[in-house]
Amino acid sequence: MSTAVGTRDFLLPDLGEGLSEAEIVEWRVAVGDVVTVDQTVVEVETAKAVVDVPCPYAGRVVALHGAAGEVRPVGQPLVTIAPLDDAPDPHATYREEERAGSGNVLIGYGTGHGGTGRRRRRPRLALAPEPGTPVAAGPASGPAAGSPTPAGSPAPASPAPAGSVPAGSSVPAGSVPAGVSAPNGTAASADRAAEPGQIGGPSVAPLVISPIVRRLAKEHGIDLASLRGTGPGGVIRRADLDAAVAAPAPAARLAAVPDAPAAHVGLAPAGDGDTVIPLTGIRKVIADKLSRSRREIPEVTIWVDVDATGLLETRAAINAATPDTPVSILALLARICLSGLRRYPQLNAHVDTEAQRIVQSAGVHLGIAAQTDRGLVVPVLRDAQRLTTRELAATLAETTAAARAGTLPPARLTGGTFTLNNYGVFGVDGSTPIINHPEAALLGVGRIVDKPWVVDGQLAVRKVTQISLTFDHRVCDGGVAGGFLRHVADCVEQPALLVANV
Repeated sequence: MSTAVGTRDFLLPDLGEGLSEAEIVEWRVAVGDVVTVDQTVVEVETAKAVVDVPCPYAGRVVALHGAAGEVRPVGQPLVTIAPLDDAPDPHATYREEERAGSGNVLIGYGTGHGGTGRRRRRPRLALAPEPGTPVAAGPASGPAAGSPTPAGSPAPASPAPAGSVPAGSSVPAGSVPAGVSAPNGTAASADRAAEPGQIGGPSVAPLVISPIVRRLAKEHGIDLASLRGTGPGGVIRRADLDAAVAAPAPAARLAAVPDAPAAHVGLAPAGDGDTVIPLTGIRKVIADKLSRSRREIPEVTIWVDVDATGLLETRAAINAATPDTPVSILALLARICLSGLRRYPQLNAHVDTEAQRIVQSAGVHLGIAAQTDRGLVVPVLRDAQRLTTRELAATLAETTAAARAGTLPPARLTGGTFTLNNYGVFGVDGSTPIINHPEAALLGVGRIVDKPWVVDGQLAVRKVTQISLTFDHRVCDGGVAGGFLRHVADCVEQPALLVANV
């Protein structure tokens, strides 16, 4: 329900199947900002991914519902937008440049309702000046309640109700002064720092498009407003931030604002040297899903050592012929898996426990286990059997890079039917992985190393790896599982066998 006549509430949309809430990571707008249709207004973290949320309405922001670290249920208000009046917006051109290249659109706004919860706030890093260094007022948190304010310093402002301004303040219409909290206790965007030498004056947000740049700046305690962007139109790029991180520390020192720990940062001091790691966000989902897999799926793991020399030679020959479009070992392994699943479709399935039936999928939605800073995620390549080997390689590279950057939408992280896990990148030979519920099987690949191997009765040094198959014994017996793993092993050792199935 809108807060005033003519205003519209943008509700938190349905961000993916099974998701009922999202945690606010960072507001991209502040009260008084002018937004356009499909402009990103907030970054939220769901149980599956960090997502930029675009607003479907155009107008001026009059209220932000929720603070960073707060959990909002699907279907509840995020932003209240009022139609524009005839007054010009002094920052319209600037913001238009910042929005260049956005185009984020979410489809399917949810209607579910739930209670509002709070999680512990993420730690924020702020630049605390050395004694005697002048301070410019900005949106950083003020002194804790009850703490004394130094003589002559401006008193910290308290959160104001929606649309209100502290008594005695002189604030331009439609704006929030630096250091004053937005409605519902939401602080103005951390990027909207006052210019040097201005206290409480008008602020201009730095030109930043990439969520990665914002996140890294926050982790390193770097004020984006202090950087000079080298991108088009002055956009701050990753290279600019990396240069600032590598530069010698300025006179200002880093100090942690006394907030609760972030789920993605993780470590929080407890007592007597203990460390508490809250199970929130993606870490909680990983724990719940793996626990459910172990409870429900009677899994079995089988493995075999294989000579991968031929596979490496085949890859080298392909890439030598067309170096502009290289093919990775993972792409070749994915192609081999698809060949095996075509021969043994029983493993491309899941068990419907409620209906007491096994459902074999028509298409192979191939999951690729990827380790990221936020935890283990499994992005999905839908209908992977329709892709050529080169298309598989390109899609794999793009998908895993996006997963590690945290830019994949939740829809790309669900619905898999079979998972490929290359745990060899961690330098290990073997594993007994847990099946990605509700799938029925997972192929694991260890590191490829030089080992003694018998070839035509003679001892030789070959490139050897171990492959393992973990499968749900409810969908098949050992004959099917062993046949699939043996087919994969044969194709690794003799890649020419793939030609018969491609």
